[in-house]
Amino acid sequence: MGRWRDGDGTLTVGTGGEARVIPLRVAASYRARTRGLLGQDGVEGALLLTPCSSIHTFRMRFAIDVAYLDRKLNVVAVRTMKPGRLGLPRLRARHAVESEAGAMAGWGLRPGVRVTVDGVGPADG
Repeated sequence: MGRWRDGDGTLTVGTGGEARVIPLRVAASYRARTRGLLGQDGVEGALLLTPCSSIHTFRMRFAIDVAYLDRKLNVVAVRTMKPGRLGLPRLRARHAVESEAGAMAGWGLRPGVRVTVDGVGPADG
């Protein structure tokens, strides 16, 4: 797989008529991953951090849901984190998706679910 790049796209949870399409911002560069959701009062849709196997919520203004994804974009864990917390590293995680607390349950995002990312996948080469 190639390298991911910063940008906007969509995250699809589920398939067929049950699929949920969520607006997604990808943070693949060091600078974009470091900034993440800091300084924001909320998030429209979700943020994908890649590569990422752990996150923190220091200096965050709101609670978030975090879904850890493996290399094949399978959800390995989902956690809700309040501001000022340090998440445990997930050994199988390669990516993390962040959203406002409670959003992922509504999307059906839970361990074992596979997601797809469109519009900002790995760059060619």
